[in-house]
Amino acid sequence: MKIIIIEDDHFFQNFYSNKLKEQGYEVEIASDGQEGIDKMKIFAPDLVLLDLIMPVKDGFKVLEELNADPTMSKFPVIVFSTLGQESDVKKAIGLGAKAYINKSFFDFDKFLKTVVSYLPKTNDNQ
Repeated sequence: MKIIIIEDDHFFQNFYSNKLKEQGYEVEIASDGQEGIDKMKIFAPDLVLLDLIMPVKDGFKVLEELNADPTMSKFPVIVFSTLGQESDVKKAIGLGAKAYINKSFFDFDKFLKTVVSYLPKTNDNQ
């Protein structure tokens, strides 16, 4: 299973990519929204982990662009952000995010369960 992490914070990039790789996932990292979109076109992830506050193109713009592309709109997106206001959550979900995890209230086991729940089911990973 392939996961792309679109996140500009190097600590979060490294921590989550290492943790997900330990779980057996193939992980790609993008440091801003535009790089994320460019990499998604090539990497074709099974799941997108998307921060909202990033340079070049923020997460909301990424969600809008994904919705406009029939191929990329199929990629399930979990927003993973420190923005926790109800309006931000509603906006992200309204733009197509499947789930919203607040980085400020971190629990890796809960995070992993959410990630797994949105990955396509296979015989090896149920």
